[in-house]
Amino acid sequence: MAAHVLRLRLALLFGTLRGGRVHAARVISAVLILIAATVAACWAMLTLRDADADAAQTVIVLGGSAVTLGFGLAPLIGAVEDPLDPRRFALLAVPRGRLALILALVGLVSVPVLALAAIAACAAIVWVEHGVAWPVAAASVVLGVLTCALFARVCMAVAALYLRERRSRELSGLFLLAIVVVVVPVGVFLASLEWGETVPTQLTGAVNALALTPLGAAWAFPGAADLDPEGAWLSVVIAVATLGVLALLWAWSVNRLLTTTERPVTSRERAGLGWFAVAPGTPGGAVAARSLLYWFRDRRYVVNMLVIPVAAAVTVVPLLVAGVPLELAILVPVPFAALLLGWLPHNDVAYDSTAVWMHIASGMRGVSDRLGRLVPVLLLGIPVLTLAIPVVISIHGRWALLPAMVGVCASLFFAGLGLSSVSSVVAPYAVSRPGESPFQQPQRTGATGAVSQSLVMLGAVIVTVPALWCAWVALTDDIESAMLALWAGLATGLGVLIIGVTAGSMVFSRRGGRLMEFAEST
Repeated sequence: MAAHVLRLRLALLFGTLRGGRVHAARVISAVLILIAATVAACWAMLTLRDADADAAQTVIVLGGSAVTLGFGLAPLIGAVEDPLDPRRFALLAVPRGRLALILALVGLVSVPVLALAAIAACAAIVWVEHGVAWPVAAASVVLGVLTCALFARVCMAVAALYLRERRSRELSGLFLLAIVVVVVPVGVFLASLEWGETVPTQLTGAVNALALTPLGAAWAFPGAADLDPEGAWLSVVIAVATLGVLALLWAWSVNRLLTTTERPVTSRERAGLGWFAVAPGTPGGAVAARSLLYWFRDRRYVVNMLVIPVAAAVTVVPLLVAGVPLELAILVPVPFAALLLGWLPHNDVAYDSTAVWMHIASGMRGVSDRLGRLVPVLLLGIPVLTLAIPVVISIHGRWALLPAMVGVCASLFFAGLGLSSVSSVVAPYAVSRPGESPFQQPQRTGATGAVSQSLVMLGAVIVTVPALWCAWVALTDDIESAMLALWAGLATGLGVLIIGVTAGSMVFSRRGGRLMEFAEST
């Protein structure tokens, strides 16, 4: 049976060349690029033979952990079906345990796994050059490659079980956004480190932590054999236990796939649903999906989003003209952008007046409306701030101020969202209608708009005063106050957000008639 499945796997690999000259050219180009990247990675790995053991340990553990995580995330992000899906063998009289073992072994025959095996073999050569016994280095290669391959198979099974009906470019975009949010700050932090002749202490701590996790344990124990023998044995135990847990999960996944009858999903059911296919099937999820469509397609929202980075960047100019050093002036734009991001939905009911009547007529709870409308801003604001804060801190030069910057921005952002949740139902004001120019504003008889805008911004700033004060003390006097700024900002920001959403929900439920009149009149 294993030989038949292996021949099937090889036939599938060579079958990817079929489909016309253009398709074959694309596949061959992708394979050549992967081969070139593998050769470059192997050459870079072999150059570590002349490096210190600490530097080799740092590079191998960090790189191995990233690759292991990538093998797990790739099946979740991509929409490619598993050619060795256990359900394809459901009609064959093969015991489930034996089938799971065969598919796991045959799954090793793939281009990514072979490329990883080549790079891992070069890592083993590096450790042997540093005096590590070859059986230890070989065991690291075997455990690392098997962990990555089995991790990928388990994630493929999870995607087939739970993500099949929700596969869309929107879901893939969310996964990619989450990866960018993690990778970019880490990259900025690593780029800011000064290596000199030794490994930075920050990286040493990260490597020691990864060595005790399922992601890095298999790659860490050869280098730790001389540096930390007790930690090396612990890494071995974690690596073996990780492989055992993944094997159990794979066996369970195969059994689940073979015993679960899936409901066929027709193209008519799923075509064109977009965010509605990703969001939960709840009232709040429906509001969130519709709001996401509006925010990324309605030019009134798009213009508001594009103005924020421009307005934030402009704040640096007068400071530089006044003689403020760049390392201090650069700290201003990101908190200002956080304030504007929290202020964005302060009049969302007016922008959404053509659909708000559906929420009221259907008897939707106020909390579903309030939380659903905040989802687009959260998906926009959190990644923007996560990417901007490390960049700004790296330009400033003092990474010890990072907690203070996070606390200030979190307070301004979350407090603004909480106050906006109340403002949009208490004091909505007329705006340009859908389809009209975003720069065209209707005539207003009162000052409701200016007052609500000012109160939301002023309220967010007042709430952030404790975090701002602690951040100022950390900048000018005691750096230990940076952690106080972090916790003060998170506590006040999240507290105001919870209170604002609760109060806005109550007002939305009581002022349904007034909101209907406002939507009809504007």
